[in-house]
Amino acid sequence: MTLEEKVGQLFVMRVYGHSATAPDQADIDANMAEIGVRTAAEMIGKYHVGGIIYFAWAHNTRDPHQIADLSNGIQRAGLAGPTPLPLLVSTDQEHGIVCRVGEPATLMPGAMALGAGGSRSDARRAGQIAGAELAAIGINQNYAPDADVNVNPANPVIGVRSFGSDPQSVAAMVAAQVKGYQSSRIASTAKHFPGHGDTSTDSHTGLPVINHTREQWAELDEPPFRAAIAAGIDSIMTAHIVVPALDPAEDPATLSHPILTGILREELGYDGVVVTDSLGMEGVRTKYGDDRVPVLALKAGVDQLLNPPSLDVSWNAVLAAVKSGEISEARIDESILRILRLKTKLGLFDNPFVSHSGVDRTVGTRAHLAAADRIAERTTTLLANDGAVLPLSRRSHKNLLVVGADPASPSGTTGPPTTTLATAFGELGYAATALSTGTAPARAKIDEAVAAARGKDAVVVATYNVSATSSQRTLVSALAATGVPVITVAIRNPYDIAQLAGTGFAANLATYSWTDVELRAAARVIAGRAEPRGTLPVPVQRADDPARVLHPVGYGLTY
Repeated sequence: MTLEEKVGQLFVMRVYGHSATAPDQADIDANMAEIGVRTAAEMIGKYHVGGIIYFAWAHNTRDPHQIADLSNGIQRAGLAGPTPLPLLVSTDQEHGIVCRVGEPATLMPGAMALGAGGSRSDARRAGQIAGAELAAIGINQNYAPDADVNVNPANPVIGVRSFGSDPQSVAAMVAAQVKGYQSSRIASTAKHFPGHGDTSTDSHTGLPVINHTREQWAELDEPPFRAAIAAGIDSIMTAHIVVPALDPAEDPATLSHPILTGILREELGYDGVVVTDSLGMEGVRTKYGDDRVPVLALKAGVDQLLNPPSLDVSWNAVLAAVKSGEISEARIDESILRILRLKTKLGLFDNPFVSHSGVDRTVGTRAHLAAADRIAERTTTLLANDGAVLPLSRRSHKNLLVVGADPASPSGTTGPPTTTLATAFGELGYAATALSTGTAPARAKIDEAVAAARGKDAVVVATYNVSATSSQRTLVSALAATGVPVITVAIRNPYDIAQLAGTGFAANLATYSWTDVELRAAARVIAGRAEPRGTLPVPVQRADDPARVLHPVGYGLTY
């Protein structure tokens, strides 16, 4: 390999378009503006990139056959170079609130939902199914599972992407998911090292500082990553966070030699691929320029440089650093060998291509969808059931109104939550009407919901990150004042129940996400077609006294 090819292999880059060679004109324009090439094939030919990451917003993931064709086109471009090299094709398919590939692929419950289910077997099965479907469409590296321990309820970026707040429980679930994904011959990625769970700052928009002592880090943050390594994890993603106890220089972990080499490589003994979180995120760009970030990341111990804001700037900066001697070619070779070993392990040098028939045999099969439904039922958590209003009898609660928040779909393909719930109730024999009231309902919308509730036997309200000042509280109070039983369903964070205290709701459930599979499961639980089996994987503090716990880890009601 030439030096230019070696440098290219270190990069994993976004690219617009549904095709590697013939994207739509708008995507060609976007590629020219951001990357200076027209297509994925041109980018591979010019920069010799070692990987490409798929995004729905980049129009990479329209449908399974299209994704398979795009993957094949990317691999053909890689093998057409002077040194034929297959590519690592990656995406963030965590499931739950982070999905890039939507239906008809099987969408599984997310991490916190699986944590609520508490079954390692379910976690492993979910990973195995998800991995098999990704492999069938040519995606061979998944940036999952999230190994962060979410001990901060105010965490704006992790939250339900974590399996929970108990380090040992999270470690067990991470190991199970790693084994599940990698049993399907795709690379799994534990993220975000050294642990992004205790922050109130989003590293997409700022640089979080985590003030855990070294002892606290070892107790809270380290166990899931140690478990992932013991399970044979193929890759680990870095975090754009500062942990002063781990690196007094207060560099972001992505750029920290003491953290990535000193702790991850030397203390934990990890010799797999280390990939950065996106280099376009503000957390890694606050202290150094875009030309220095990739160089410092490599010097810290990184192997793959993910999605820099300018590939040309970053690629040339690394090339110049090697030519000047700031980074030795031997150091680059260490990373290249790790990347090539991973590609070899995944069989990409033998056959990197996929087929439409393989897609049809694997993606969204009846067996996979049924497994997702069963797993989701075991995650739904019942937190309140005053007067045993649940399960709802079709005799006494035939006519339902479903109102509430309708956030954008995680995968871009599933239906609005209120519509999904109403449809699910209709399939269970209820008469259900949907009315979207949003995450911040105005007075007129609340009045409309109250009017619609009259004559109904029960109202189901989908709540989304309720705060002390949220008008979602007003909505629930106004509906409860009609005398119609109100069932609230927290479709993201389970903490909503604390903020809804005193509003008069009759029952509360947590689904941990608003994907169809979890909402359908919630409908079956409400209707008594399934038992609520989930328990809280995080504590819920009281809203009026956060020092006191309203519901502890492990809390959950049954029928």
